[in-house]
Amino acid sequence: MTTEVQTKTYLNYIGGEWKASPSAETEASINPANVNDVVGYIQKSTAEDLNEAVAAAKAAQKAWWKLSGAERGNYLYKAADILESRLDEIAESLTREMGKTLPEAKGETARGVAILRYYAGEGMRKTGDVIPSTDAGALMFTTRAPLGVVGVITPWNFPVAIPIWKIAPALIYGNTVVFKPAQEAAVTAAKVVECLAEAGIPKGVVNFVTGSGSVIGQGIVDHPDINGVTFTGSDTVGKAVGQGALARGAKYQLEMGGKNPVIVAEDADLDLAVEATISGGLRSTGQKCTATSRVLVHRDVYDSFKEKLLAKVKEITVGNGLEDGIWMGPSSSKKQLDTVLYYIEKGKEEGAKLLYGGNRLTGEKYDNGYFVEPTIFENVSNDMTIAQEEIFGPVLALIKVDSVEEALQIANNVKFGLSASIFTTNIQKMLTFIDEIESGLVRINAESAGVELQAPFGGMKQSSSHSREQGEAAKEFFTSIKTVFVKG
Repeated sequence: MTTEVQTKTYLNYIGGEWKASPSAETEASINPANVNDVVGYIQKSTAEDLNEAVAAAKAAQKAWWKLSGAERGNYLYKAADILESRLDEIAESLTREMGKTLPEAKGETARGVAILRYYAGEGMRKTGDVIPSTDAGALMFTTRAPLGVVGVITPWNFPVAIPIWKIAPALIYGNTVVFKPAQEAAVTAAKVVECLAEAGIPKGVVNFVTGSGSVIGQGIVDHPDINGVTFTGSDTVGKAVGQGALARGAKYQLEMGGKNPVIVAEDADLDLAVEATISGGLRSTGQKCTATSRVLVHRDVYDSFKEKLLAKVKEITVGNGLEDGIWMGPSSSKKQLDTVLYYIEKGKEEGAKLLYGGNRLTGEKYDNGYFVEPTIFENVSNDMTIAQEEIFGPVLALIKVDSVEEALQIANNVKFGLSASIFTTNIQKMLTFIDEIESGLVRINAESAGVELQAPFGGMKQSSSHSREQGEAAKEFFTSIKTVFVKG
């Protein structure tokens, strides 16, 4: 006799309880590598659910702030231990839900553990400075106060790391949280919240509500009791989030798109540059905001670089990320696959030369998933759509240049400025690149997609709201400075 295992429905977490939405509506989270595999069901919540979550967060905030930083940090340490104990399970859920390979999913989950521990330690670090006063009989210093209730809106591409790098600093600095994940990755996000709940965080401090962007996301932006909104996603949605928050005087933080260049100088280590271009541009199926998109190669080494790149790309194995030996998984959804295929067609229409790939993969291994070949274009001019717009897929555009100066001019001639890298052995070229590239993350002889949790992260131009996440920089968003003057 066999027992059928039912696919779980993941509820909202509000005021310390897992609750079903009164809408009674759910939607399936589907494995993009196999659309017949339902990862779980998630709530299609209502404004009523959101209002309850915000009220719970508001009611819990003062007591949470009254705890010492060390006490708040202890909850994060416990959550880190629980997440670490569930690493394999949560990583498998991540791979099933959004498609990245299991080794990448394990790496992301381990990074979530490290972020929690980093910010747990922040509870014991300084929050202000003593400043000399012109009055010899007075003491003047700064301290910091939390914003209050923070709305956290996150995307599907990093469903463990991005929520944690927003929620952990929000909590350690004394805020309470209302968290809305992308629906496409809400099962994995729910598992992260389970770890926080199991750690015993007081009721109302962390609240989790799933649902559409138009209802729950917009509701967070508009809610009068949410004091700050931190968002990662597309630049189009991000601008609307910023405008909505600004209209009612709430603080906001936006991390949006990228069109990230790699410059390969004539003196570059080509093998290193090729490996980094492939890793930065094609891992996670190109679904990273810091992914390499444009490759600007000096004409003296262009042919050699192209030959080495094509040889390596042809070795890439595409398939279900749970299987051994798979290097690249599917696009995260039918919508994302269609977007990638649209840009590939646009590249061909506008005159770029398709060197490799460009097709949806078919056959027994692929027909039930959203698989696309890694794709390389050359003869790309900077006015082409594929040189200007974020694709969020495994598509590289090769651009031939005569100098680093020309490469910099092209690299900067987009609306984004998130991440950029150069490959060169010349110190002067490195320094010129550091000074002149319009990018918040600057990488030398390393792939564009590297981000370290202890360092500030964010972009220039339309890639961000000019704020920074992660590291100590997170303190600047999640708190406000108070200047204190004490006269005896």
